[in-house]
Amino acid sequence: MTTYVYGIASSDHPALPDGMEGIGRPACPVRILKSGELAAIVSDAPEDLKPKRRDLLAHQNVLSEAGAAGSVLPMRFGSLAPDDETVVSVLGERSGHYEERLRTLDGKVEYNVKATHDEQAVLHQILAENPDLRSMVEAQQQQGGGSHEQKLQLGEMITSQVQARESHDAVQVRRALEPAAEAVGEGPESSGWLANVSFLVDRKSAEGFLAAVEELKSTQPHLDLRVHGPLPPYSFVDPGPAQPAQ
Repeated sequence: MTTYVYGIASSDHPALPDGMEGIGRPACPVRILKSGELAAIVSDAPEDLKPKRRDLLAHQNVLSEAGAAGSVLPMRFGSLAPDDETVVSVLGERSGHYEERLRTLDGKVEYNVKATHDEQAVLHQILAENPDLRSMVEAQQQQGGGSHEQKLQLGEMITSQVQARESHDAVQVRRALEPAAEAVGEGPESSGWLANVSFLVDRKSAEGFLAAVEELKSTQPHLDLRVHGPLPPYSFVDPGPAQPAQ
């Protein structure tokens, strides 16, 4: 049966609570596979595995329970291997890499920060900083909106300025928060965000990181910042091969 992988820990990691259940309905019992100095936290995988809310929460719960007892490298939801033997084999093949990651990520958590613009606030800033553009807007308003071509030209100019500000602010978000983190990872680009950045933070320094976020909010009120965390350090598990097994 296909094996579902939740995470990787050291072989001397404290045991999980008795009766720990994972994904699936009925829930699949969680078990441990060991290879040398490493252990994989796994269960069977249901045939119809999909990212349903219940299974996403079950995945997170297993990692939370395991992470509370010691360092765990979290795998993303849906990490599968053909069978237990494949998992054990991969642990042996990549033992040096996973052992290094366990040492590096011990006591660390991830905070993901997504940023968008307050559109009205940004437009106000752009017009305040560009007298010529502001004059064009005022002239068109006085003319009842201007011609179709004038509207298109003004719209293109404003869009260009907004895009330039998005690029600038994406850099500023990273620069403002990076000093409070131990590592930084860029998330997938999306049209919904001007910045999507993950920060690796020492659990003991989390208050300092969150204080830096609040400072950024206060100094850059045109930014809408959404912070998710603390999370298992998904984005920092494996800068090499993406998963423990395929």
